[in-house]
Amino acid sequence: MELLTPDPGLLFWMVIVFGIVFFLLAKYGFPVIIKMVDDRKAYIDDSLKTAREANAQLANVRIESEKILAQAREEQARILKSATETRDRIIKDAQDRARLEGDRLMEEMKKQIETEKESAIRDIRRQVAVLSVGISEKVLRRKLEDDKEQKELTDRLLNEIIGTSK
Repeated sequence: MELLTPDPGLLFWMVIVFGIVFFLLAKYGFPVIIKMVDDRKAYIDDSLKTAREANAQLANVRIESEKILAQAREEQARILKSATETRDRIIKDAQDRARLEGDRLMEEMKKQIETEKESAIRDIRRQVAVLSVGISEKVLRRKLEDDKEQKELTDRLLNEIIGTSK
């Protein structure tokens, strides 16, 4: 049992050594350990603070990116609206130009038809004059003494000419 009960001298020296070690640790070791723990705690607190700030900045960045996306969508809608208006204006201008060109061509065609009509009328009048001269010549060859017969022949020939020219 002597192993379980310490000797009073040994116990005394153990307490003295323990006291010296405790004093040295309290004087030099514990402040360093406490300082290291406090530094570690401060580092962790700073890291947590930085992480919170980063999360706040990330939230701000998300909000800002959503704003930018909303602005981009609005800009896209505005550009599409402008493009649509431009397209419609270009189409309308092209239609107006085509309509004006068609009207101009129609006017030219009407003028050309009118010119050809006048030319045809002049040609018909010239032919009527030639035929009239021919009729007069035939009438003169025939009996010049009989007026009644001469008038009937002239009327009949004129009716034939007018009937064929219609």
